[in-house]
Order: sequence, then C-alpha cells, then structure tokens
Amino acid sequence: MVDLLRAAVVGATGYTGAELVRLLHGHPGIELVGLFGHSTVGQPVGSVLPSLVGRSEMVRTFEGDVDADLVFCALPHGASAPIVDSLRSAGRVVFDLSADFRLDDADVYRQWYGEHGAPARFGQAVYGLPELHREALRTADLVAVPGCYPTASVLALAPLVSAGVMELGRPIIVDAKSGVSGAGRKVRESTHFTELSEGLRGYSTAGRHRHTPEIEQELSGLAGTGVKVIFSPHLVPMIRGILATAYVEPKGDPAGFTELARQFYAGSPSVHVLDEGSHPDTLWVRGSNRALVSYSLDPRTGWVVAQCAIDNLVKGASGQAIQCANVRFGLPEASGLDHPATWP
Repeated sequence: MVDLLRAAVVGATGYTGAELVRLLHGHPGIELVGLFGHSTVGQPVGSVLPSLVGRSEMVRTFEGDVDADLVFCALPHGASAPIVDSLRSAGRVVFDLSADFRLDDADVYRQWYGEHGAPARFGQAVYGLPELHREALRTADLVAVPGCYPTASVLALAPLVSAGVMELGRPIIVDAKSGVSGAGRKVRESTHFTELSEGLRGYSTAGRHRHTPEIEQELSGLAGTGVKVIFSPHLVPMIRGILATAYVEPKGDPAGFTELARQFYAGSPSVHVLDEGSHPDTLWVRGSNRALVSYSLDPRTGWVVAQCAIDNLVKGASGQAIQCANVRFGLPEASGLDHPATWP
C-alpha cells in the first residue's frame, strides 16, 4: 500500500478553506489530518461548513506547527505571513493562498499591502501557476498560490506575451468579472443580497486593484520587459466564476493564436483552448479546476479578444493549490482534480 501524504489546512472554514477540504477529501494521494481555525475552534467541521455535514473532524487551534507533510494556509492577506514563517521554520512545505508572498519586489509589496509580516521570508516563494512555473514548483518548499483574477488574466495572455506576437508598447486592457465568493465569507454591506442582486458594478478600477502588480509581474517575466495593464474588475451577482477579457493588438498575422496557445498549454490537465471565435462560459468550469481560453479576431480593427474563464475558488485558489502540491510531490498533476464541471 502506498503511503498517503499527510496534509493540514490552516484557515479551514472560509470559502477557500472549505474548498480545500472538499477537494482533499476526494484526493487519492493525500490524507487530510488537521483542520485549524480561530473563531470555530472546538467545533466539528460539519457544523461549521454546511457542505460537510456528517464529517466529524474538529477545528483546532494553530499553535505554531502541525504534524503534516504539507500545509495549505488559507488565511487573509497580512494574517498569513507570520503563520507561514512559523511553519517554514518548522520545516513544513507550505502552500499559501494569500497575497503575502506572491510579489517579488518588496517595494511594490509595500506600496500595495503595507509592511510585510515576515520580511525575512520575502522573495523565497515560487509563484504557483503550474502552467508557467512547473519546473520550479518541483523543488519548492514555499508556494505562493496566485490570485483568482491574475490566474484568469495571465492564462489568457501568457502564450501571446511569451511568443512576442502582441504589441507591448502600451498598456494591455483587461476587463474581468467575478462572482461574489471572491470577496470571502465575511459579511459586508457591499456583498449583501439586496445590495448585489440584479446589479453589475466595477470596483477598484483605474489602477487601484491589488491584483494589478501581480498580473504585471508575471506578464513582464514572460515578455522580458516591463508590461503594464489597465485592469478593471467587476462584481457579478453570481456565486462562483471569473471571466477575464483582454484586448490585444497583434504583431503580424493573428490567425495562429489559437494553435499557438494549444502548443503553449500542451500537457496541462487544466487549460483547454477553445476553437477560434468561441467564448468561454463560467458555468462550463463551475466546481472544476479547468480554465477555458479562447481568441477571437475582430476583422474591423485587426485586434484580438483573448478570454479565460475559471472557477475562482478552484483553479483561482484551492484547486490550483492542490495542483501545485501534486507537482511538488511528484503526483499526477490532475490527482484529485480531474472531475468535470458541475453543469448546469
């Protein structure tokens, strides 16, 4: 019998924590051995997360270390860094779902998030987008799992930026729309049903959203030069899903963009490139770790519309963290994640 990897989740009762618990319970190579929280300590997880009714694992207090081979940290930005620091000091392999270790420039981090909670650890993480950093993930002991908006935005643009087939002399426009679960489980006025239902609104536009430098960092790394984006996020009255739409000015003939992307993502169990002119739908990825990418040529302008749809809680967070763990520990990359979307 093959020994299972032993995993713990710190911050197990938020939306991303709950999704980690759900996915790990069905993972053939990982055993879930510890759930840690704060306000729900001492309660069975089934009484805290309605989707896990009947599960008897208790939510425990984190005391600086956990007895596990790997730890998923699903805490808010700022709160995560000192916990991650403690776990790494104890020698644990950590997959952090906050923004605390995603950026590689300390000054940029300070500009967008303030002072770092574990400055000695800053810059040590591998950015956990397997489609870009698969080889580095194989030996990483600290993985910074990407944000949901950057995941969708970068996946749509990465093949084109990497191949140098789009103009980068001006900012790239990225328009993205997200379901409300991306705002987390905490109750707030802006996500109250009566404030959200039947409406559609932008927020943190005009260079104010914290995911902007994360998108620019990854695209700049691919381009080998500085890339700027105009990132406009919107809140949609649905629970799950992100659709990112980018507008691209091609260099040369854009007819081969779809095939270029298929070659770029060859071997990825998660990214599927649709036929040219198709449009991904968030319902087609709901509950799955899939990302649907497409490219459509506007013959009037010569520009290309690049799109990507993901489930923000799966490929945009918890599923991606598990995908990174599979790569890190030599498991099949799709282990525990190869189920189709829930549709309709």
